[in-house]
Amino acid sequence: MKKLLIIADDFTGALDTGIRFAAAGAKTYVDAGLDVSSGYRYDGDAEVLVINAETRHISANAAYQRVRSISENALESGFAKIYKKTDSALRGNVGAELSAVYDASRKKRLHFIPAFPQMSRTVGNGVLYIDGIPVKESAFGADPFEPVRQSEIAGILASQTKLPVHLMKSGYLREEELPEGILVYDTATEAELCEIADELAERGELSFTSGCAGFAAALAGKLEFSGAGPAVPILEHSLLVVCGSVNPITVRQLDEAEKNGVTRIRLSAGQKLNKDWAVSPAGTVAAEEWKRLCESSGALIIDTNDIPGTDDTKRFMEENGLSLEDVRRAIPEVLGHMVRKLMDEGLYATMMITGGDTLLGVMRSLDVRELKPISEIVQGAVLFSLEYKGRIYHIISKSGGFGEVSLLGDIKKKISEN
Repeated sequence: MKKLLIIADDFTGALDTGIRFAAAGAKTYVDAGLDVSSGYRYDGDAEVLVINAETRHISANAAYQRVRSISENALESGFAKIYKKTDSALRGNVGAELSAVYDASRKKRLHFIPAFPQMSRTVGNGVLYIDGIPVKESAFGADPFEPVRQSEIAGILASQTKLPVHLMKSGYLREEELPEGILVYDTATEAELCEIADELAERGELSFTSGCAGFAAALAGKLEFSGAGPAVPILEHSLLVVCGSVNPITVRQLDEAEKNGVTRIRLSAGQKLNKDWAVSPAGTVAAEEWKRLCESSGALIIDTNDIPGTDDTKRFMEENGLSLEDVRRAIPEVLGHMVRKLMDEGLYATMMITGGDTLLGVMRSLDVRELKPISEIVQGAVLFSLEYKGRIYHIISKSGGFGEVSLLGDIKKKISEN
């Protein structure tokens, strides 16, 4: 029975949210969104379907049209509820996408609960904080591709929607009348997320909600699913880490793993920005060597970040007339081809892929559309499975800004104990 559609703006967000419902016993599928731009209808048997709408990097108007189309098709095909998953740092077309769900729902209000206390994302007086710092002053304010320019949520939304935005403080839900428009909730703890879910359920207002993976967990607890959470499989002890993220949090995690003995391969600008390299003879030689390294050492990092203090990428861009958008598109494609080549060469390892664009590049290269979420292997990192050429592979995904500095070591320990 179709119960809930989740619309995410990128791939890692789709997985991070879907896992909350799989853990609650829902029959959950995540669609990579390889053809979502051409329209989308679902005729499967999922209780919870998560769609990667892939709207993070397109225009606000295009994002609105895509999300509204997906929402209307879902309602017509029998989904009773929609959850609009947004980025936990409010990057992307948040206002436009919330407006799209609001308009498709034909309801008077859309509840927006953007906090993720489990990952130190909180909302106070309408301001989003990351680790206690206003988001525009955090690492997300300096993101080279999609910097967050302000911390006030109402201001972020107002840049893309004309709908009224109301700040909801503790206890406001107990008022007899709720305002119309987008209702933004102050939230600092998991307990407050659960309180909001309880009060919305009592009011019959859980059909159209929005937020990140934080509120998704509270929402999953209010819906009834018949199954049990999926069992964690035995994982391959070798770990391949593929990093296309430039987030400083991820970079620190890679630095820590390298300091603790994990081999780290840094792709040169000519490798990571040349779409033909991964499928060239030189790329094949590299794949054979990296397969051997991963199998012999038990862990290998393939990283696209420059060595600190160098400007290899910038110089290559200038010499070849490349824009930041060219770079954003090229790196996931190159990494996708390389992961496929490693798999075709016979590498059978647990893989960790950081960054939604990178993960989508891998899925495009493999031509695999559907994934099955399994568990949150450690906080901020989601384990899922996919089938490629008749074999099941286990992949861990992580958004660039998630996780403790020891994350890779923690994952390696979990795998070795599995």
